[in-house]
Amino acid sequence: MQASSLLQLALMGILVAILPLSMVWMSADVNKFRKLVWVAVFLTFDLIVFGGFTRLTDSGLGCPDWPGCYGMANPFLAHEQIAAAEAAMPTGPVTVVKAWIEMIHRYLAMGIGVIIMALLFTSIVQWRKTRVQAFKPGIPLALFVFVCIQGAFGAWTVTLKLQPVIVTIHLLLGMGLLALLTWLGGREDYLMQPPAPAGDNAALRRIRVLAILAAVVITAQIALGGWVSTNYATLACDEFPLCDGQVVPPMDFEHGFHLWRELGKTAAGHYLPFSALVAIHWVHRNFAIVVVAVLGLLVWRAWRQPYLARHARLLALVLFVQLLTGIATVYLDFPLAIAVMHNAGAALLVLLATMLNYRVKYQLEVNRAKSAAAPAASAVL
Repeated sequence: MQASSLLQLALMGILVAILPLSMVWMSADVNKFRKLVWVAVFLTFDLIVFGGFTRLTDSGLGCPDWPGCYGMANPFLAHEQIAAAEAAMPTGPVTVVKAWIEMIHRYLAMGIGVIIMALLFTSIVQWRKTRVQAFKPGIPLALFVFVCIQGAFGAWTVTLKLQPVIVTIHLLLGMGLLALLTWLGGREDYLMQPPAPAGDNAALRRIRVLAILAAVVITAQIALGGWVSTNYATLACDEFPLCDGQVVPPMDFEHGFHLWRELGKTAAGHYLPFSALVAIHWVHRNFAIVVVAVLGLLVWRAWRQPYLARHARLLALVLFVQLLTGIATVYLDFPLAIAVMHNAGAALLVLLATMLNYRVKYQLEVNRAKSAAAPAASAVL
């Protein structure tokens, strides 16, 4: 790819980031760093949803090279090559529409990369000046490393022709980026306005264990869901709750869950048998029972604590909607809008589980600080 095209792509990423950066800079909010963090959370959530749309519309190879499109910075400049590819194969993978979907996804990703670099730069400069904990650069540095790794997997997604394990890891990294940004936002909220001591520490510790377990099972279910999507196994079971008329249909776990292989192929290069797709879908569907059990218990315990009740209600609502969209995807023969909603629901579960985790962690810290201060105050008196 020519240097001029790379420069144009870099400028596009800066242009995408300018609007949110300008809005934060011109806002009346005194704590602009905190505001920028939550803007980054919002945009990362949007990117994950649009990434799901890109995957579900088969637009991942809309531009078959990376980072540009046929070596150009945008599909306008590559129109001749795209038109020729579309004429040869009208349904794709390369069409004008799919090329634009893929490049818009890349532009958004580059814009978020610029915003994360702005967060890192601001935190380093302010930390050196003030040593204020809100600007401690550890998490922003981790975010920068994370987004670089995510960019590498984005490139491999294209160059390795949508290999399922690469696409699934790309999805998980996107969710991890959202979680890390949300955790940083939680830190900024806590430092700006620490919560008052509240609740029983024993109950909080039990909730924290459940919250960590919830994060683990959500991650596992997203990985399984990504594996379903990247292997095009969504309709391998076209009824619910049975699968092909059976509770346990014939399944090929060996080929279905062999990680390193081409899309639609076994490790030996043969076409993937349908029973392998059934296995992929069946495992994702049934692991949802584990997710509901763990999150249901977490919601029940957190709901009983006044300072966690709001988070618990939101988590319960999103979990319920997520179950509905998952079932509707099967019943309604994979409508695009509902499939995108299902992807968005997974991102919301990650965001809410992360928020609940940091809320419980910081509440325990506040309670411990109060407990430690009480004997010291008594000694003084």
